[in-house]
Amino acid sequence: MSANASATQSPTRDALLVDSDLTHLLGSAIRSGWADRPVRPEQISPASIDLRLGARGWRMRAGFLPGRAPVERTIRELALSEFRLDGGAVFERGVAYLVELEEELCLDGDLKGRFNPRSSTGRCDIFTRVLCDGHPRFDETPVGYVGKLWIEIAPLSFPVRLARGDRLAQLRLSRGNPALDAEQLRELYARTTLCFEGERPIPLSQARIGADGTLELCVGLEGRNPCGWRSATHTDLVEFSREGAHAALDFWEPLRAREGRCILAPESFYIFASRERLVIPPDVAAEMLPIDVGIGELRNNYAGFFDNGFGWGGSGHGTPAVLEVRAHDVPFLVEDGQPFCRLRFFRTSSRPARLYGEGRASYQGQDLTLARCFRRDE
Repeated sequence: MSANASATQSPTRDALLVDSDLTHLLGSAIRSGWADRPVRPEQISPASIDLRLGARGWRMRAGFLPGRAPVERTIRELALSEFRLDGGAVFERGVAYLVELEEELCLDGDLKGRFNPRSSTGRCDIFTRVLCDGHPRFDETPVGYVGKLWIEIAPLSFPVRLARGDRLAQLRLSRGNPALDAEQLRELYARTTLCFEGERPIPLSQARIGADGTLELCVGLEGRNPCGWRSATHTDLVEFSREGAHAALDFWEPLRAREGRCILAPESFYIFASRERLVIPPDVAAEMLPIDVGIGELRNNYAGFFDNGFGWGGSGHGTPAVLEVRAHDVPFLVEDGQPFCRLRFFRTSSRPARLYGEGRASYQGQDLTLARCFRRDE
């Protein structure tokens, strides 16, 4: 595979910032509200930075959209109770919470931020969204935002223990419009194969690239046993930060595809994997779009950001994308090879100093992989 970036790189005016850029912003544009808890370089990924839970949280009557009133005033109006996270706290299933984040932002006038849950957050079915003062949209900042950040947390399948310093969300910073259009994505694919089926490169002529510049992936059921996982009900508490803390079968029900098909129950949570093996070259990153009603009334991911280098190393034939799925309204039939999600690609300011999976724990070798707190006892 070629890592030639010339056709997708444009001036840094329209690009996501990479690890070297983010490192230079630590302590200034990205800083901690507590002098004894500075932002650490180990929080940085190739094109994103992990955000840490702060010391205070609130059990809320409801979630809310910031904008008209300061977030702290709305907390006072809607909070049922306040608690501390220094020694850990239990977050109950189906309850909305708000937690202050350790990190604050002081962005230059041309920088803006977007947020997404980390992979382990999505795979534990913990719904999150980040709020900032004065901006009536979730999971993004206005250009040049200065101020605190909060995260709304709602465990949807399992009760979970979280503590100060746990990392549930990521921040990406960008200038301008870094998204590739359809022509640029085709140029990228022509130089570097982005999808494999097994070890077979999928040629550009068979790649499903839309007019909106997105790449479509399909769900893969056949050839996997189990073909997916469904969250169990009435489970014990999930210890989010403890790797290998729980046997998978205590929290998950394995699924078997009959003739390559499964029926999803409304409002149940599922883990599947893509049929394609995905490659994200070093000069770009990608994001999975969470909802596409054109392919079904379901949400097909909660944590869908792919840093530079995902699937790039190892066998050289890519890595499947894990799909976090919740069907809505009615039972929904899923068939092997069915179109299931779309990816949008972004140019980055340069090649990161470290690609995805280099120097820190990752899901680089994943297939149908659960969050790290679950172990497969087989």
